[in-house]
Amino acid sequence: MTIITATESPTVRLIDPDAELEFDPDEVYDGPSKSHKKREVEALQALGEELVKLPDAQFKRIDLPEELRAAVAACRKITQNSALRRQRQYIGKLMRSVDPVPIQAQLDIFNGVSAAENAKLHQAEKWREKLIADNEALTLFLNSHPDTDATHLRQLIRNARDEAARNKPPKAFREIFRVIREAMQEK
Repeated sequence: MTIITATESPTVRLIDPDAELEFDPDEVYDGPSKSHKKREVEALQALGEELVKLPDAQFKRIDLPEELRAAVAACRKITQNSALRRQRQYIGKLMRSVDPVPIQAQLDIFNGVSAAENAKLHQAEKWREKLIADNEALTLFLNSHPDTDATHLRQLIRNARDEAARNKPPKAFREIFRVIREAMQEK
């Protein structure tokens, strides 16, 4: 324990009288705070982690700069936790030099459209089942999709019924689905 004697004086700081002139309390600081910058960096790192978690088919389709694509591809192969953490931080660092808006838009398309895409696939499957089961369904389908080749679709329906009766591979069955999807996309 230190004892301060009366002869010792604590350090006295003198205030610079000109310092008050430099500080204006009404002036607003427009720059981002340190916390704001940190949140932005963490958001970019999270976006990079979403890229790492993408399925292979979607990862191949997404448009990325080559250095970022290589870093994400390397991160997908890493299994050790500490190396994985460092690689994710590196991806976050690379993301700072890239415009994240187009990347986020592509990820939103992958995530949001997949639900709509699934609904379209289910609708196409229902049309295929109706077309094979009922002859009247072909008229309904052609009324709602007039650009479809009717003779080709009739032939595919006959072939699909024949394949089902003979336990053959469902080649025409699959082709009907493809024709229906194309017709639905054109509409």
